[in-house]
Amino acid sequence: MSEWTWEYDGYDPAAERLREALCTLGNGYFATRGAVPESRAGLVHCPGTYAAGCYNRLESTVAGRQVVNEDLVNLPNWLLLRFRCRCAEGSWSPWFSPDTGTLLDYRHTLDLRRATLTRTFRYRDDDAGVLSVEQIRLVHMGDPHLAALRTVFTAEDWSGEIEIESALDGDVINSNVRRYRSLNRSHLAHVRTGARAPDTAWLHCRTSTSDIGIAMAARTVTGQPPILSELHPARRRAVHRLVIPIAPGRPVGVEKTVALHTSRDTAISNPLGAAVDRVSAAANFSALLASHVAAWERLWRRAEIQVPGQAGRVLRLHLFHVLQTLSPHTADLDVGVPARGLHGEAYRGHVFWDELFVLSYLNLHFPEVSRALLNYRHRRLPQACRAAAAIGRAGAMYPWQSGSDGREETQELHLNPRSGRWLPDYSRLQHHVGSAIAYNIWQYCEATGDTEFLHTKGAEMLLQIARFWADIAVFDPESGRYRIRGVVGPDEYHDSYPASAQPGLDDNTYTNVTAAWVLARTLHLLRRLPAWRRQELFDRVRLDGGELLRWEEVSRRLRVPFHRGVISQFEGYDDLAELDWDAYRSRYDSIRRLDRILEAEGDAVNRYKASKQADVLMLGYLFSPAELRDLFRRLGYELDDEVWRRTVDYYLQRTSHGSTLSGLVHGFVLARARRAEAWRYVQEALEADIADIQGGTTGEGIHLGAMAGTLDLVQRGLTGLETREDALWLDPVPLPALSEYGFSLRYRGHWGVGVRRRSGQLEIGVPDSEESPIRVVLADRAVTIAPGETCTLVLPMD
Repeated sequence: MSEWTWEYDGYDPAAERLREALCTLGNGYFATRGAVPESRAGLVHCPGTYAAGCYNRLESTVAGRQVVNEDLVNLPNWLLLRFRCRCAEGSWSPWFSPDTGTLLDYRHTLDLRRATLTRTFRYRDDDAGVLSVEQIRLVHMGDPHLAALRTVFTAEDWSGEIEIESALDGDVINSNVRRYRSLNRSHLAHVRTGARAPDTAWLHCRTSTSDIGIAMAARTVTGQPPILSELHPARRRAVHRLVIPIAPGRPVGVEKTVALHTSRDTAISNPLGAAVDRVSAAANFSALLASHVAAWERLWRRAEIQVPGQAGRVLRLHLFHVLQTLSPHTADLDVGVPARGLHGEAYRGHVFWDELFVLSYLNLHFPEVSRALLNYRHRRLPQACRAAAAIGRAGAMYPWQSGSDGREETQELHLNPRSGRWLPDYSRLQHHVGSAIAYNIWQYCEATGDTEFLHTKGAEMLLQIARFWADIAVFDPESGRYRIRGVVGPDEYHDSYPASAQPGLDDNTYTNVTAAWVLARTLHLLRRLPAWRRQELFDRVRLDGGELLRWEEVSRRLRVPFHRGVISQFEGYDDLAELDWDAYRSRYDSIRRLDRILEAEGDAVNRYKASKQADVLMLGYLFSPAELRDLFRRLGYELDDEVWRRTVDYYLQRTSHGSTLSGLVHGFVLARARRAEAWRYVQEALEADIADIQGGTTGEGIHLGAMAGTLDLVQRGLTGLETREDALWLDPVPLPALSEYGFSLRYRGHWGVGVRRRSGQLEIGVPDSEESPIRVVLADRAVTIAPGETCTLVLPMD
């Protein structure tokens, strides 16, 4: 096992779903889980293929109520390829399966550099003999509509025949998440199949309500003439059956090449014709592999990261999965950031606030992808404005969960698998998602200098989000402050006050502070806009100067509650009961999902000072210490280092870390506030998916925000990197376990700016170009680095 490969030795049915998720291959347009080719969905295996943005809406009956859910659709299974053996003059053996075959050795190897998954194994057929098999697959990064699987069979001690069934299987449902099993999960309709001689089978279907056409065409060829080759289109499966001779020591190869198109694609006449034409014109496997590897080589150059040891291996795996979900091909699509990647069906493929953790990384490597993801939000701005108007508010209220068209996709009921009860879901009250979108707009434009976007689409979104916050804030004469009531913060455990019949909480600090930031930044932008553009914007959204006066006032007088010398998570937090953490840790193997444990006991987490993940402390993830102090000062509060340290300590003792984002954010914050403990949480963030620390959730899809966040932890957390005022600002923090690192980034017109830390020095290299020099600002000095130059800075001893 090297820094570029991950190996899985042996066959463990209980671990297959986790391995399938971690061995997913994709290219931003679609991805396929790492299921074994001969498998169909069941208790052990879950083959799945998902195309970005391909959603469908179904109605189900849950707890006696009719509910509607929109899901990312599991597409027909293109991977299916099974085989069986027959020795000379013998009968056919059963179809091979690792669950029933006599395995002599068995290994999967995920090669990150080449973006391939290879399975090698030997097994003994009771009637024939020992057969060695090597299968290598790819989902092409150069041509996003292609995938391929090559299988090589070698008989060790016998002669005979191998029968192969290469199929496109349309008889699939969304079955990856077991707690969704009581819901309607059949998304594909109007399945039809056909063939084009001599070697191509095809399948076409449509999603049942969104009416997206989906077409696949598979070309299956062998390295030597087959004894038999038959194409069998059936009702929901298109099968190509081949029989090939085999002799000892003479490898026999089978290549399956697949093309996928949907009716969402541009520049096609129809999906089926496009798929058949593309697969017919596709090169052989060796040529496809070469062009695929070359495409990945270009990606790796743009996203170079160097961290020694196991941490570096994990970070590279995380980067691999980020790039498979959000590649340069994403720039051509109308899609958001799916919280679980294109790796499974958890969260129904919805878009939450995870772009907050993703775009910070992408902005400085693939800004065209960041812009496309922000365009996804801009296209749904009218829907967000309608959502605000529906509750009597101005501006834009973006949904907590978004899918195809930007309406609120958050479920009304969620299942507690511990108790088996369906419970009301109030997470749609997390209006702070709007602030996350605003933050992403600002950070993207600071990193790229894209004033055209900032002054047009960006300004429109910022203005409408600010408008919503100013309108939802209510003045309280008693305190002389503005208050935002009835919301849910990032913690998610607390969605109402104990014994209250109404959902929502008042004055969630994270919500209020980020709302104040949005208002202040938008006012700042409006002052900077060219007069003609400002007037054009005001006319379009019917904004008058009176609104701006209110924005200024609200941005300076939003309430931030405190108790006992710490920042309160929300008003009334100190009135909640303390939880006996030690008692619960002794009674349960894991208390990460404390909310489910308490509900199953007949209790409620709303009664306790207990958080699922960082809430107040998220402010330390988004803002530098100096910016956070300025924000509080603008609001009329003093935030010194001692108050922040007490606040960090207070919530650290009261957090169950029921989200993969929790370790990430705590590690990021502690790197500056309490360095000795930071590494523990950084490790947890690194291991979140590879060790499946949430207890089975990774098999339902990787946690994309947490993976991208670990990359941001190195790029921004350890360096203190900020892009503002047309400069790179750096404030490195020493973390002994990650004392050496390096990465390249793209800043403005500079491609491949190198940042390296080692031996107490920070080295910054700017590649030669015709661009202007880069200004770099540290706490104690500022330097200007011209293209073609490298600057080495000696860092102060801590």
